[in-house]
Amino acid sequence: MLDHSSKISSDSFGDPLTEMLRGLRLDGVDYGRCRLADPWATFFPAQEAARFHFISSGSAWLKTPSGEWLQLNAGDAALLPRGDSHVFASAPDADPIPFEQYGRTEVCQGVFDVQCAQVRGGTLAFTASMRFNIDKLHPLLQLMPETMLTSDLARNEPAIPHLLEAMGREVDMDRVGAGGILARLADVLMATMIRAWVEHGCGQTAGWIAAVRSPDVGRVLAAVHLEPDRDWTVGELARLMGASRSGFAERFARVVGETPARYVAKVRMHQARLWLKDGMRVASVAERLGYDAEASFSRAFKRVIGAPPSEFRKRVGAGEPRHMETLG
Repeated sequence: MLDHSSKISSDSFGDPLTEMLRGLRLDGVDYGRCRLADPWATFFPAQEAARFHFISSGSAWLKTPSGEWLQLNAGDAALLPRGDSHVFASAPDADPIPFEQYGRTEVCQGVFDVQCAQVRGGTLAFTASMRFNIDKLHPLLQLMPETMLTSDLARNEPAIPHLLEAMGREVDMDRVGAGGILARLADVLMATMIRAWVEHGCGQTAGWIAAVRSPDVGRVLAAVHLEPDRDWTVGELARLMGASRSGFAERFARVVGETPARYVAKVRMHQARLWLKDGMRVASVAERLGYDAEASFSRAFKRVIGAPPSEFRKRVGAGEPRHMETLG
């Protein structure tokens, strides 16, 4: 986080998309190696965390959130960045059961052996649950496809096949420390997949990605997202762009599709959502965002999120995870 007292200049940021990706992190929640005897099928409910599947041997079918069946062969991997509900199966006609019904044995911290039967052969898969450090409603996550496949991205990213090969060697977990190494490889692979998608999979995308790549507007977006708790003014953002207040406001609204004030409010309230999920008190969030009164913060939060922060915290306590959900 930059020092709020530092001088802002139009030269403070390099490539805006690079700046924003630099702050994007994936943290592993848990990982599971799965030995599955045909026929098998499991259902993964929707969750806040991203889901990741890697096929080491055998094959599998993935029913995407939109209902399309995709076949994954040995060496293939899939990432569902928004953690939408999906089915993972040996064949489309297999009857799925909830993933938590499979037995699991801890191999090392955060890594589990999931086995439906004592079998040889079948499918050997690796599955993971990953937490982003940004809100699920962040424009970058919203623009990502519901399912990202390494087979699609590897054509433009030479590192992906090497990472998949390394994961395949480690997935047996027979060597000391293999579980931890496999978890770290999964983290790197997923970050690489996202970078490859940003660089190649959405090259002609209009809207937010195009706005980030715009030299003038992108500089402003990068600053807002790097400091979401800052109470940005139109004047400060106009200086970042190097334009007059009126020229900045017109340019920003035309490229981004909404006013600067509205966009800043959305970013700040989505950051507030993350803090509330992590258990921060409403009064503390309001103070951190610079509100003089909790009531004024509550009104701003409700305008953007659709519910007051007190109600949002109750929903979190009643079932929504304070941290991203885990597998199983």
